[in-house]
Amino acid sequence: MAEVDFTIGHKEYRLGAQDGEENLLKRAAALLDGEAQQILEQAGRMPEPRLLLLAGLMLADRYSTMEDRAEKAERHLNRLQQNPARVEVPVIPSDLKEAMAELAARAEALAERLEDQQNG
Repeated sequence: MAEVDFTIGHKEYRLGAQDGEENLLKRAAALLDGEAQQILEQAGRMPEPRLLLLAGLMLADRYSTMEDRAEKAERHLNRLQQNPARVEVPVIPSDLKEAMAELAARAEALAERLEDQQNG
């Protein structure tokens, strides 16, 4: 078991951590210290238990907000997965294309014939 040293607010701590979890403990301590530092900047020095309580409550509030946002995003994702946006691509059947090409050729032939009759 490794020991990890860290500071929260104005006090240093040392805790044991399972091997491989040292970075997790350091990261959690850094988050708590960040909140504690904000409190100290605004309110000045205060007793350790109160500082830890306020910093913990601020983190809990942030966590709750992020949890609400994650749940909202998951609900939105589920709605999108259940009702995906429809993308319609117009496709003209090949037999219709052929029929239209034949009609166009006939129309051109009739137009040429009519032109020849008018000129001749």
